[in-house]
Amino acid sequence: MLRRLYDWTLSLAAGRHAPSALAAVSFAESSFFPIPPDVVLIPMAVAKRESAWRFALIATIASIVGGLVGYLIGAVLFEPVAKPILDFYHYGEAFGEFQRTFAEWGLLIVFVAGFTPFPYKVITIASGLAGLSLPIFILASIVSRGGRFFLVAALLYFFGPPMKTFIEKRLGLMTLIFGVLLVGGFISVKFML
Repeated sequence: MLRRLYDWTLSLAAGRHAPSALAAVSFAESSFFPIPPDVVLIPMAVAKRESAWRFALIATIASIVGGLVGYLIGAVLFEPVAKPILDFYHYGEAFGEFQRTFAEWGLLIVFVAGFTPFPYKVITIASGLAGLSLPIFILASIVSRGGRFFLVAALLYFFGPPMKTFIEKRLGLMTLIFGVLLVGGFISVKFML
């Protein structure tokens, strides 16, 4: 089933309604959809390199709006809506421990998760549930989601189709390495001050 969903999402990138599909996938992925927007963004940016920046902006805005829906789910609808979503993705048991960690590291968690392949929907729901400051949540989402989508757009704009293969094969590893370096940098700065 997941493979069919992946193939369907990829086919959206080729249609004339691709920008709308990108917005829809970016929105939905931030609150409940399992396929990341990169699956639509990458083929669109390869096909129309001159529009890569616009596509990244569409993905960023839609992802943040979808993230606000996830935040609302966590803040208002946890039991009837969020709990089944978390259980579906098998994050229910770990969620209690995650909440404790979230209370201390919320801003950094939102930032890193928004940039990496970690399911962003879990973070948006947790942010609402934990009561993370909405302005901080929005700021972290803008920086992380925008950074992620504009990085993909920049790589595809400047390096073209060969970068598509590289990104598809190594996006998880690249963003994980970047996230680890970023967290290490934040921790270093914290201990230096």
